Amino acid sequence: MSDARWSLIEPTLTAWRKARLDRRPTGQPAKVDLRDVFNAILYVNRTGTPCKYLPHDFPNHGAVYAYYAAWRDEGIFAQLNDDLTGLARVKEGRKPEPTASVIDTQSVKTSTNVPVTSQGTDAAKKIVGRKRGILTDTIGLILAVTVTAAGLPENALGIRLLDQAKETYPTISKSWVDTGFKNAVVEHGARLGIDVEVVNRNPEARGFQVVKRRWVVERSIGWIMMHGRLARDYETLTASSEAMIHIASLDNLTRRVTDETTPTWRGTH
Repeated sequence: MSDARWSLIEPTLTAWRKARLDRRPTGQPAKVDLRDVFNAILYVNRTGTPCKYLPHDFPNHGAVYAYYAAWRDEGIFAQLNDDLTGLARVKEGRKPEPTASVIDTQSVKTSTNVPVTSQGTDAAKKIVGRKRGILTDTIGLILAVTVTAAGLPENALGIRLLDQAKETYPTISKSWVDTGFKNAVVEHGARLGIDVEVVNRNPEARGFQVVKRRWVVERSIGWIMMHGRLARDYETLTASSEAMIHIASLDNLTRRVTDETTPTWRGTH
């Protein structure tokens, strides 16, 4: 992570560490560098490498996991995502608080270590595993995330996402969904003051077609799938699955805000 990108993350993590030290009986500062820890977490997220196989350049994998678990459980990744989303929106010439959103779900296979009790079967897509639900703004920035067993219907995920988004962004008043979402989501949105519109495909068109608004959230799913840890669900806890989506989103947000792109070996000698 570059200096510019780290400067967006560092204040929140430093404040978190200070609060932890203030609660400690000894108050002794930790020896691990927060930037190294965050880089290690990004490395795991991007490459899909298990934490215990981190290269020796990074801190001990036990320390990295301890920080990751604390930030996951205390909502630090979600908080950073919310803060940087506002900055990214302003950079795009928009208001920090979104007023419209798009919802979609994705069923993914799970690895062998995932508990059977947190898995299910998506009969429509014939996938055994988990289902991710994401709610984005109209430029594809992730505003809400939930992960469940794949057998849970779209309506259940949609309701969770609307509740989560409305709590964090009270300004949201519009949402677009696909035909997998039924009246339950539309009615729940109305109770929250959100107009939920179901967007249908053109029944006369054959093959692939770009569907109004829905392509935005589908592109966001494509962005997170470029992160190896999200190619399938490897996490024991659904909370970790949600955290990994937030981390992938943070990688994207910090690049958008700083105008940095991913370094590539192509074209070099």
